[in-house]
Order: sequence, then structure tokens, then C-alpha cells
Amino acid sequence: MKIKEMLDLEKTIAKELFLTHDYPWEVLPFIAEFIVKLGRTLPEEEYVYKSENIWIAKSAVISENASITGPVIICKNAQIRPGAFIRGNAIVGENAVVGNSTELKNVVLFDNVQVPHYNYVGDSILGYKAHMGAGSITSNVKSDRTPVTINASLYAGQLNKDTEDNNKKIETGLKKMGAVLGDYVEIGCNSVLNPGSVIGRGTNIYPLSSIRGYVPENSIVKTGGVIVSKK
Repeated sequence: MKIKEMLDLEKTIAKELFLTHDYPWEVLPFIAEFIVKLGRTLPEEEYVYKSENIWIAKSAVISENASITGPVIICKNAQIRPGAFIRGNAIVGENAVVGNSTELKNVVLFDNVQVPHYNYVGDSILGYKAHMGAGSITSNVKSDRTPVTINASLYAGQLNKDTEDNNKKIETGLKKMGAVLGDYVEIGCNSVLNPGSVIGRGTNIYPLSSIRGYVPENSIVKTGGVIVSKK
């Protein structure tokens, strides 16, 4: 679940944000401050400063009826499509797609991420080329409002039944945390990633899934929560 195991930091403008942390979710409280600091250094020949800490690459395509509130950085060749709602504290990577009726809040989208249709992504990190199918969302607050705990046993135990880590629980100390998606993760349509979901690099989640806890890399989570390793 560590940054070096899940994310290619060469595929984000936010590399520096992650360098002093071990786990991806640890950066969530610092996204806003980092955006303002980084935004002030962006080259004027490549980025336009709109207002209220909003920096948009000149090559990005922004729909006129998208709603964008800072602090925000939208990187080169990104697409912000009609009806998108960016509520602030968001970094949208190069070539990323934020689609119709998609809402972002306190997130880092690495390069080439796609959240193209009816997605909610809050307090989350999405790795390089991660893709969320239509209607899939991150749920970022527990129903009892207590701090989020990440459970490593729910899926990992199916693959590694004798591993001590199967009983491992990590207290994040965060009342708001959605999901961390490693590089190349695919989330099926209308899936819900519950608070504290951490999906390892290269994993696929079937449509209509409800995920919580840690899912190992290069896995497939099938209907009913059955997990298998990719061959």
C-alpha cells in the first residue's frame, strides 16, 4: 500500500507532494497548500492564471458550462467536459478526462486518468491511467463519522491466507478519505469504493461492486467480492 508500490511519481505534476510520505492518503490534508505553492511557479507560456488560485494549461480543453473553484491546477491537454463540477483542492493531470456530471473535491488525478461519466471522486488519489466506469464513486465519510481505518484482510486474505498482514488495520486519522487507486486500475460501472479503499496497481473491479479495505495489485474482484489473481 506504500506510494512506491502503487504509483509512478513520474506521471504527475504533484511528485513533490508525495516524496515526504510513505502512504498515498497521507498527502490528502496538504493538497490545497501544495497547489497554491506549485501554481505560483508554473510557466506563464504554458499556464493561464484565471482567478482565485486556478491555473489552467493553455492546451487544456475546458467546457464553458463546467464549474471550477480553486485551488485547482489543470494540466496540459486535459479535458473538462460539460457539467463537470470541480469543488477545489484538485490537481487534474496531463491528458486526464473529467466528464459530464463528474464531481471532484480534494483529489490528485495522475496523468491519463479518466473519470468520464457521472463520477464522484472526493478525498482520493487516482494513479496513472486509472479509469472509473460510468456511475462509479468514492465514498469518503463513514456513516458514524469516525476516522477512516484501512482493513488489509478483506481481500488479501483470500489470496494469502497465512500472511500476518491479513489482520493488519491502519488508522489513517482522517475523517474524510475516499480511495487510492494504483496505476492502471479499472473500476467497473456503478461501483462504490467505500471510505478507506486502497486498490493495488493493475487491478480490475467488476461492475456493481462494493469495495472496502485493501485489494492487492494485479487482481480481479468479481461479482460477490470473489477475488482472483491475474494470470
